[in-house]
Amino acid sequence: MISINNLTLSFGGFDLLKDINFHISDNDRIGLVGKNGAGKSTLLKLILGINTPTHGSVMVPPGVNIGYLPQIMEHAKGKTVLDETLTAFDSIFKMHERLEEIGRELGERTDYESRSYHNLMVEMNEINDRITIMEDEPVESKAVKVLKGLGFKENELGRQTSTFSQGWNMRIELAKILLKAPDVLLLDEPTNHLDIESIEWFEGYLKDFKGAVVVISHDRKFLDNVTTRTVEIMLGKIYDYKVPYTKYKELRKERMEQQRAAYENQQRLIEKTEDFIERFRYKATKSNQVQSRIKQLEKLDIIEVDLEDKAALNIKFPPAPRSGNVVFECKDATIGYGTKVILNDVNMTIERGEKVAFVGRNGEGKSTLMKIITGELFPIDGIAKLGYNVDMGYFAQNQEDVLDKQDTVFGTLDKIAVGDIRTKLRDILGAFLFKGEDIDKKVAVLSGGERARLAMAKLMLRPHNLLALDEPTNHMDLLSKDLLKQALQAYDGTIIIVSHDRDFLDGLVSKVYEFKDGRVKEHLGGINDFLARKRLENLHEIERKDIKVTAKEQRDTVSTAVGGNAANNTAMLPDKSSNNKAAKREHPILTAQQQRELDKEIRTVRNKVKKAEEEIEALEGKKKAIEDELAGGGTPQKMEELYTLYEEVGKKLEEAMEIWTIEQERLDKLVS
Repeated sequence: MISINNLTLSFGGFDLLKDINFHISDNDRIGLVGKNGAGKSTLLKLILGINTPTHGSVMVPPGVNIGYLPQIMEHAKGKTVLDETLTAFDSIFKMHERLEEIGRELGERTDYESRSYHNLMVEMNEINDRITIMEDEPVESKAVKVLKGLGFKENELGRQTSTFSQGWNMRIELAKILLKAPDVLLLDEPTNHLDIESIEWFEGYLKDFKGAVVVISHDRKFLDNVTTRTVEIMLGKIYDYKVPYTKYKELRKERMEQQRAAYENQQRLIEKTEDFIERFRYKATKSNQVQSRIKQLEKLDIIEVDLEDKAALNIKFPPAPRSGNVVFECKDATIGYGTKVILNDVNMTIERGEKVAFVGRNGEGKSTLMKIITGELFPIDGIAKLGYNVDMGYFAQNQEDVLDKQDTVFGTLDKIAVGDIRTKLRDILGAFLFKGEDIDKKVAVLSGGERARLAMAKLMLRPHNLLALDEPTNHMDLLSKDLLKQALQAYDGTIIIVSHDRDFLDGLVSKVYEFKDGRVKEHLGGINDFLARKRLENLHEIERKDIKVTAKEQRDTVSTAVGGNAANNTAMLPDKSSNNKAAKREHPILTAQQQRELDKEIRTVRNKVKKAEEEIEALEGKKKAIEDELAGGGTPQKMEELYTLYEEVGKKLEEAMEIWTIEQERLDKLVS
């Protein structure tokens, strides 16, 4: 369908993409991967014709309709959610308007036998046929279905788009694209602002989508669920794998190992051959053999090892000046916009040195409270204030609104830097992977990940004792996220962070504030403690509607609260002694034979539970050991291997937990 032929894109002598070739076929499901700034978003813009290649071509057949969701976009204002979404059907509305025009004209004319009258009749029939095909159901009904699938409630469809956050406006744009039913979907990080229900709905939609899909995402699970092919961009070249993301990681590692092994073997052969030639070059009896070896070397195809991009962030935040003991506090605060109340009765106290997380569904008020903290908003009622001597650094979720698009990377820092730090701007930018001519790039041409890195670099220009971070990892690749996490762990100031990323928050925060139904609830302990108490596997689960808590789950929650830190109770496993006591209870209505069979089954199941518990403990120990290794740092190659191993262990741990849950429930039924 779409062909990319010998394409090169250069900026000031630097080749971002060099002589790449690949083809997008009908029904392809392609995951486009690579580090931030590798050229993924740029490649989508080349396909669309927004950017022009330096050499080569992009061939798109006439009539192919492309739907594009950019990473950063301008959102429409002045309309309701439904009205803005219905603009996706503008072409249909125009056809209806044309039909009305033709109807009026035909009603006024009497030249029934004329050529122009006949042409109008033909045009009317053609438009009616097209409308019949395109309007298989009412357009408003279609729009409502898609909006609800993306998380909007019925009573929100009449609200102005300007009253919604950036994330919700992104969903409106996504709905418009899907409703146009394009032949090809180009999606640049579409899940950044979606909660789990919306992601699951979207995955289902893409699985049923009849056209081709090319998606950029840092969400491994999403890529595995919707793609069957992975195209990697690394150092200007592309590597095409006909497999989903997880399998691609395995094949990529195997390919690199095989390539290095073949290269090393060939280099040894060359070295031995050259040594033979040098030793016997002037010996007459060996002249034929020497000439043969020389020809052998000349004909040899030299194996090249693909270069790997081993660049990594090198972040260290300046020491935090001392603030008062209370960094931020809310007392009986009512928070919202004008008369629109979003949060009621907010009470919280964040003290010096604490690292806290704000979690909850999109639209529950996390970013709104962040605006209260940063002074962009003020409470409708009650008190919300920063403490004594607090110097705050703020990372906004919407960097496209904060950064000046017309400024350069260097100019962005140069404008606000003062004192001796001005002499270190190039070093700071280098630590955030802006090197050489990168510092002269306009902000407007930066990828989402590059803008996130630039915004984080701004926080390094002066020492802050409070970092307020609103979704800082949305556009960051896996390696960058982990290195940022390590820098934040070492930071000695206070951190308030909004994030949906459990792995990023794990080991970083010691207090969690849950935003739900217009309230804010404090949970002491880390993110895993919070999730354990909520009986959830990951942060996205708290975004599910109507979570049902069983009596057993309530008892376990109470037990955890009484027993202390949930992290010390291995994955909230029950007391084994209670199982033994319960297992000894007999059923008075059973015969002796039935009782023996029951006892035997109970022993079998209890052994399975015990085995699962032992495996969980072992895997948790292994996971902790890997975390310690990651914290110690290492070469990019070593770190990548550790990340892969960490994810494998995490997956095995989830499987073991699932087995334990099934067998434990079975045991509970047998002994009850």
